[in-house]
Order: sequence, then C-alpha cells, then structure tokens
Amino acid sequence: MKGTMFPHSSRPSRTAALAGVAALGILLAGCSASPAGAPAVDDAATAGEAAAGEASASDDTGAGHGKIEGAVEAPEPPLHLVSIDAGGSVSLLDLLDGTETELGPVRAPESVTTDGRYAFVADDRGVDIVDSGAWTWDHVDHFHYYRATPAVPGSVEGSGVATVATGMLSTAGGTGVFFPESGEAVLLDNAALSQGEIRETLRLEVAPHDGIMAPLGTGALVTEASSGGDVERLRAVDAEGSEVDAIACADASGTITTRLALVVGCADGAVLATAEEGATELTKVPYPEGAAPAATEFSARKGRPTVAGLGDGSGVWLLDTREQSWRWIPMPERPAAATAVDDESEHLVALAPDGSVRVFDGSGAEVAATDPLVGAADGGGRASLTVDAQRAYVNDPATGVVHEIDYADGARVARTLELGTAADFVVETGR
Repeated sequence: MKGTMFPHSSRPSRTAALAGVAALGILLAGCSASPAGAPAVDDAATAGEAAAGEASASDDTGAGHGKIEGAVEAPEPPLHLVSIDAGGSVSLLDLLDGTETELGPVRAPESVTTDGRYAFVADDRGVDIVDSGAWTWDHVDHFHYYRATPAVPGSVEGSGVATVATGMLSTAGGTGVFFPESGEAVLLDNAALSQGEIRETLRLEVAPHDGIMAPLGTGALVTEASSGGDVERLRAVDAEGSEVDAIACADASGTITTRLALVVGCADGAVLATAEEGATELTKVPYPEGAAPAATEFSARKGRPTVAGLGDGSGVWLLDTREQSWRWIPMPERPAAATAVDDESEHLVALAPDGSVRVFDGSGAEVAATDPLVGAADGGGRASLTVDAQRAYVNDPATGVVHEIDYADGARVARTLELGTAADFVVETGR
C-alpha cells in the first residue's frame, strides 16, 4: 500500500524522538533577531562559527526569521522525504505523521540535489525545481521551522547535466547552477524562489567544462577552465559578475556549504571560501603529505563543520572546516556514499558496496552495521544516503522503498517506508 510505513521495532516513533526538539521550538518561537554574522552554537559547535556568506543575504537574517507569506511556523523540524521515480513522478512523505502528497511530473532525473527544502531535478537539458514546502531556518544560535504548500515553481534551462550548489538558507542568499556543455553559470535568488519565482541574479558564459557555480555572499565562486577544459582556478565574483578574488584549484570537483565556509575540492586539497561585510577570503587546506586520492564529492549533516569526502581511495576523508584539517578513515573498499554526522560521537555513516549501512566513530572504528539493504537498481534510479540529527535514510531503487536507520542505536532499521512513487531518487527536506 502506497504511503504505508512498516515499523521494524516497537521503540518510540520518530515523532516521540523529536518531542524534546518540539519543546525547544515552542520556547524559542518568540525569540528576537540576532545581528547578521552572530556566533553559532549547536550540539557540536563552538561560539564564533558564522553562516558562510549569509550576512548580507536578501532575507536579512533579521525580523523575518525566514518566514514567508503563507507559511506556518512549526514547533519541530517538518521532515519529509521527496521521492522521484525514473519517469519524473514526484511524491512527498511527511516523516512525522505519514501524510503523503503527490506533485509533478518533472523531467526524468539524471541527478537530484537538495538544500533541505527544494529538490533540484536535472537532466541534460535543464533543471526542474520541486518545492517541498518544508524547511528549517538557521538563526545561528537556534532554529525556526516552517511549512508551506508544496509546488513545482518551474525550470532553469541549460545544456548538460547541471551541478547544483546550495547555501545555508532556502529563503536567503542564492543557489548556483552550472551547465557543463554550454558553460553557463547561473545564480538563483533564493528569496524570490521561496515566493515561487525563479529569478536569475547572474548568468555567466564561460568555457564549457565540468564546473561549479556556488553561492558566496551576494555573489558566487565559479570555476575557470583552460581551453582544453581542465579546471585551473576558482574565481570569486560579485553580484554583477566582476572578479574580486581568485585562487589556484586544479581539477576542482565537489562542493558543500558548512556553517563556517563554502568548500570546493581541489587536486591538492580544498578551498574554504567566506564572504563577510563585503570582504572575500579564499583559503587552501592542503592534503597531508603522501595522502590518499583527492575527495571529489562531499556530504554532511546540513551546516555542520565537519564533512565527509569521497574520491577514488578505499576510505573516507573527513575535512574539519573549523580546524582546517584533514583526517583519513581507511576502509576495505570505497563506500558507495558516506556522510559525516558531526555529532558528539563524531559518527560517520557509509553505504558499503554490498548495500549495507555501516557506522563508524571518530577514530574510524566500525561500531554498527545493517544487513545488506540496497540491491542493484532496475529502473535507472540511484541509491543515496542522507542523515539528520536522529536518523539516516537510504533508498533502494531495486525495490522502490526507503530504509530509516537509527545510526546511534546499533544501526537499527527503525522503519521501511513505501512512498507514493518508486524511490528511484530520494532527498530529505525540512532540515
């Protein structure tokens, strides 16, 4: 039956587990705004962290608290799974009450990216945007949670399967889209997008290559390639597209935004980029001498300072953007996916090649594992792994279901979820 949730345990539900978060949300509902760039504090952070480049965002990180017209503030994170099948049918599952909503259709996906509210569905001709209507607004030292009506506001056209780079806030700052075949680098206005309008604030035409356009302050960080298509450096540009800074970054690949900085992977390390009060800073964090192959993709619990990096090596890189340091976690094989939880126990969650989900602690020791959960995809889908503060989710394109895993409780499979559309591509929103 579509939308049914099959519990694997009689332990407390996801709603019960979040009761403490709900109480905190109620206490903070009447909070006052903090100054832009105020220090950030949450479960593993230290004072002094600041949202990367969001201080001058159009939402103003002030009295609005991320609320938009028609949205309702919620007492707890409105967590949803957005499921898109190989043909482009879309459904949303509310993880707290089981409500299901059907949307779409959208283009048949080649890739799907999320910022915690939107799903960006890309094929070789453009990107369709799905608004889940569920998001968390980071007020630096606490959070606000919102629900609005889900929608499909429209598309961004371009040539080649786009790389999408997101920021910290879905109602402020920007979202970067880079089309590799045409070399079009597009910056979208998140404030407009939150109101259902797709507004491009910047569109640059550069040499076609596998590139990145990532939001940074009111501008962006964009890759620059040679005539042969090899990426050589990163350019920081302002809102008008004028270069304000640059740094060498050979073979740039992979990007993520943390509470502290925008991260872009390079052949010899990673660039950490910040933009505060109009000043841009680009810092290279080199790999240790004799290091494993470079990370080319990054994943972490949203906003957290420590991120997991995957490359060609048999293991996972951990990049601490607070300490500006790398740590290599060796494994028998390269995981299919890995993400850093960055909680008190420094959990690292990985999807192993055999389809099992494995949990490691900060020392790299395996502390828990599931049986194999993911089979070979039969519909053109792609298994993915996402984590939040309580659970991890992995979809199985072969069976069309999603497994919810309590990674801090022995990798217990808490629920197996059957959504309204086959779970060929899945992202979690409301975070």
